[in-house]
Amino acid sequence: MQKDTINANEVAMQIAKLLMQVRAVKLRPEKPFTWASGWKSPIYCDNRITLSYPQIRTFIRQEFVKTINDEIGDVDLIAGVATGGIGMGALVAQELGLPFAYVRSTQKEHGLSNQIEGVVESGQRVVVIEDLISTGGSSLKAVEALRSAGCDVKGLIAIFSYNFDVAIDAFKAAKCKMLTLSNYNALVEQALADEFILEKDLISLKKWRKDPANWGK
Repeated sequence: MQKDTINANEVAMQIAKLLMQVRAVKLRPEKPFTWASGWKSPIYCDNRITLSYPQIRTFIRQEFVKTINDEIGDVDLIAGVATGGIGMGALVAQELGLPFAYVRSTQKEHGLSNQIEGVVESGQRVVVIEDLISTGGSSLKAVEALRSAGCDVKGLIAIFSYNFDVAIDAFKAAKCKMLTLSNYNALVEQALADEFILEKDLISLKKWRKDPANWGK
């Protein structure tokens, strides 16, 4: 058990390092970003950038597959959350030799008005692939859409999570298993080790993590 914990921590740190190296994650405490929600944030994350780097996307894909095999078990379908989870989800499905579908945030307003794109059958055991979890709202919309289609959602796995309590509570309330390859704590620790940030930045980064909605006001 201890060995698995160490391995998981090492993976989280390694992925955090890779995300910063290719600037999929940017840390800028002194000049905050503004999220679509209006929150001020010292961090901006766009994990889709990893798809442009074959070695990195291969490593992440392999860790997704390992997590599915170790933590979930047998599944029938991989589903990506649009848009960030589509590319990596397709790669994971290919690796496992499984069908793939993806889920939009809402139904299309034209054509067949699909929210789920791809062949999905009632009773299928599904793992959902996501690039990033913040509050968990968009991820859980995808879970609900799949459940409404009759699927047995075994869990959702993301590349990275901010570890917000609101997301953890939301997944518990939805009775959906949430797993992530890396997380905010690992990112900050790795950023300090690699001198992406300085010791003086830690206070600000920890304050943001505790109360992101009011940070910077």
